[in-house]
Amino acid sequence: MQKQKNHSSAPNITPKEYGELAKKASPPSPSFKTIPLAFLFGGSICCLGEALANLYLAMGFPEPDARGLVSITLIGTSALLTALGFYDDIAKLAGAGTLVPITGFANSVVSPALEFKSEGFIAGLGGKMFVIAGPVLVYGINAAAVYGLVLWIFG
Repeated sequence: MQKQKNHSSAPNITPKEYGELAKKASPPSPSFKTIPLAFLFGGSICCLGEALANLYLAMGFPEPDARGLVSITLIGTSALLTALGFYDDIAKLAGAGTLVPITGFANSVVSPALEFKSEGFIAGLGGKMFVIAGPVLVYGINAAAVYGLVLWIFG
């Protein structure tokens, strides 16, 4: 019988050595810069939403319709900026500030879809559109159902 060789290409290192390697590979985040930028960009997106709501109200839309139009505008703008390649540049500067739920969610749906568009509309674009956003949708829908059930039971 022949001896089996270990074909693993990973070196045998201790957890401590791995921790040191990971520390070297991950430079510290300049929090003094990133936190204020995230706050400013995230706040600017929210202020834009309020400005759009006021604009739509001034145009004569009822409040529920105006709020819906704000969502549509922010989602559409985020998707367009992602498709044109600008959203990533903004996110590099703004960091977590671009994760304001509605714009960040739109970006997380459009990005994978664009990445796989060469595979066709169904297998590529349609199949990969919810790779990142899918788990969020599943969790959100199930959480809403459980919450609604609890409210219905306990009134």
